[in-house]
This record gives sequence, structure tokens and C-alpha cells, in this order.
Amino acid sequence: MTDGGTPAVPDLPTTAWAVLGMLSHADELSGYDLKKWADWSLQFFYWSPSFSQIYAELKRLEKHGYASSRTVVQEDGVRGKRMYAITPEGRAAAANWVNHAPVEAPVLKHSVMLRAWLGNLAEPDRLRDILTEHIAYAEKMRKRAEADAQGAEANPDWAYPELVLRWCVRHYEAEVDFARELLADIDRLTE
Repeated sequence: MTDGGTPAVPDLPTTAWAVLGMLSHADELSGYDLKKWADWSLQFFYWSPSFSQIYAELKRLEKHGYASSRTVVQEDGVRGKRMYAITPEGRAAAANWVNHAPVEAPVLKHSVMLRAWLGNLAEPDRLRDILTEHIAYAEKMRKRAEADAQGAEANPDWAYPELVLRWCVRHYEAEVDFARELLADIDRLTE
């Protein structure tokens, strides 16, 4: 317990909390389902963990009693699939983390900005190409986030993921605008 009577937040990596949070949206999910969910939503604003990271976090969550699992035999009767569910303790721990753990500052690791920052070393045409490619990438990501947000509208349980996906749409729109402005600034600089 903390001094305020709130249970202490266990020291788990943020990826563990993300996996636990994904489990909170369904009755049970396989590791494969969790990877699809991460690729569908998390990748736009956090990152999409690999299968090995997801399975490692699931084991850690089970060890802490925050998730449970069972093996479901496939229709072929040979292969089994492990399904995971959040436990009541896991739901309480995730809610405690969301509400009481310190929020880490976002870390921006933007290789396009780094290249532009080192523009004094860049060939101007190459720098323009990098920015043009980034604009195309950001526009592609905007469209994907928009499509995924629209897909989330169908499920009332996904109201908050939908809101965040709409935030991602606006983020990528801003990326396009910023890159276009930087292109114009570079053109003025190299005239």
C-alpha cells in the first residue's frame, strides 16, 4: 500500500501493462490474437511487441496472478492453442497502474527529424526525397488508423481504443503538415 491507501503498483514493464490492458477488452485471447490486436491498434502510438515479447509478458502476468491460461484443443484434435484471460486481480492491477503509476514522458525517436537536423551534411535532393517518402508513409498510416478507428466503432467495448485511434489520425495529419512545412523551409534555405 502507498501512503494514500492505494495498492502499490508492481514494477512491471510498460509492455506487460499493454498486454494486460489488451486482455481487459475480451473474455480470452491467444498470443496470436494479442499480436493482431497490437498490430491493429498499439502500433500507431506505442509499438507492436513481437510474439516472443507478448508470450514473455503473458508468462510474467500469469506468475503475478494477473492472467490465467488454458489450452484449447483445435478441431484437428492434435494441436492445442493457449488462451489467456485477465483475472480480477489483473483487472484491479491494470486499473491501479492506469490511475496511479507515474506517466512516462513520451520518447520521440524520429529518424527523419534526425536526418533533417543533420541537413548540413545531406545532399539537398536526398533530404527532399526523405521528407517526401515520410509524407507518403504518414499519409498511409493516417489512412490505416482511420480505417481501424471506423472498424472499432462497431464494438462499444472498444470506445477508448477508437478515441485513441482518432488521435492517431490527427497525429499523422500533423506529421504530413510538419514535413511539408520543413520541405518549404529547406527550399527557402537552399535558394
